[in-house]
Amino acid sequence: MNRISQGTQLKFQIRWLHFKLGFSNVNGIHMKSSLYSDAIQFCIKNRANYEGRLVHSHLISSGYGSNSYLNTQMIIFYSKVADMENARKVFDRMSHRSVVSWTALLSGYSQNDSFEDALMVLSAMHRCGVKANEFSYGSGLRACTGIRCLERGKQLQGWIYKCGFSGNLFVQSALIDLNSKCGDMEDAYHVFEIMAERDLVAWNAMIDGYASQGFMSDCFQMFHFMLSEGLQPDCFTLGSVMKALAGGGDLMRVDQVHSFIIQVGFTSDRFVVGLLIDAYAKCGNLRSASDLYKSIGNKDLISCTSLINGYAREGNHFGDALDLFFQINKVHVGLDDVILCSMLNLCADVASLSLGKQIHALGLKCRPHYDVAMGNALVDMYAKSGDIVSAHSAFVEMGKKNVITWTSMIVAYARHGYVGILKQLDQASGLQSCIPAVHIIIQ
Repeated sequence: MNRISQGTQLKFQIRWLHFKLGFSNVNGIHMKSSLYSDAIQFCIKNRANYEGRLVHSHLISSGYGSNSYLNTQMIIFYSKVADMENARKVFDRMSHRSVVSWTALLSGYSQNDSFEDALMVLSAMHRCGVKANEFSYGSGLRACTGIRCLERGKQLQGWIYKCGFSGNLFVQSALIDLNSKCGDMEDAYHVFEIMAERDLVAWNAMIDGYASQGFMSDCFQMFHFMLSEGLQPDCFTLGSVMKALAGGGDLMRVDQVHSFIIQVGFTSDRFVVGLLIDAYAKCGNLRSASDLYKSIGNKDLISCTSLINGYAREGNHFGDALDLFFQINKVHVGLDDVILCSMLNLCADVASLSLGKQIHALGLKCRPHYDVAMGNALVDMYAKSGDIVSAHSAFVEMGKKNVITWTSMIVAYARHGYVGILKQLDQASGLQSCIPAVHIIIQ
């Protein structure tokens, strides 16, 4: 009922907005700037794309096109609907740009993954003599994190200390995220240690940093510290912990975290349950992984792929993996490359050519062209199944090839005794210097 009432309320508000704009147009009445501000805020909150553009057009025709405050709000609106081209146009037309205007554009680029553009805006701010605030620097750090450039992040960190923002919670969280994602856990912990107040964002950044770097014990210890501080984890906290445990293969700790997930009520969170399935599968406990998968109401591809990969690793569950794949194929029309690659790798391991061809056909239905990972899986599957002609066809059709592609094809020709073609392929690949083993096969 709540969702229905919210939807009805949103429709009513949109109709009322259209009415106000239409009424002022017909009667020649100019709306107050505060009404435009409210209208833009509504469009930002609800990501009302069409209505936001309508408001923008209306405020320009009403003579508010040079209003700095409203233009800044329009930059935020266009950023929220991922239209950075129009956000930039609004910014460029502004005669007066405050630090808020600059930061709105900078944050917009950072939020929409245009990280280089975000850093260019920050540099332009400095050149124009505009003093950046904590939100400007925070967005700049997010951009450095996005491109995994620790060096530029350290330069920003120097500016931050000079400007006196080193103790700001928003900036500190961004610094922890930058250092942890770029692999500098020592500096990340240093920033974390001196924080006067640690919010969930900071804890999550540290826990995820340790998980991503493979420091399972540190990750688990940080998780326990967080709980001892009285903070409740969210799905991202638990996701990072599960990621660390999956990589470490510690089944006992996976069981402990599973019990905790039940205790805090995250058993209905598909993201958390999916990672729990992955952790159990990677630890070899396929029964628990399978039971969890069966408990999910709407089966998703990620959980299914995790379980299929678990079956593949154990090696004696080809039938189970096959049943699972065809079940998910009935539910999901568009299978992604990850699950298709998993099944192709499984077919390669058991040399099942007929099934491999079926999965290849399913893949072509979903997309006419495949990426490097999918192409490599096809070449490997056909080669191991003895169909060198189909392996070569898949190889030729690939637009982009990497070392694995060339190696798979060269090894396939070597196995089947095609010495002439093999030497031509070897010369074309240029792999002799970087993969001595391949050169030995050819000799």
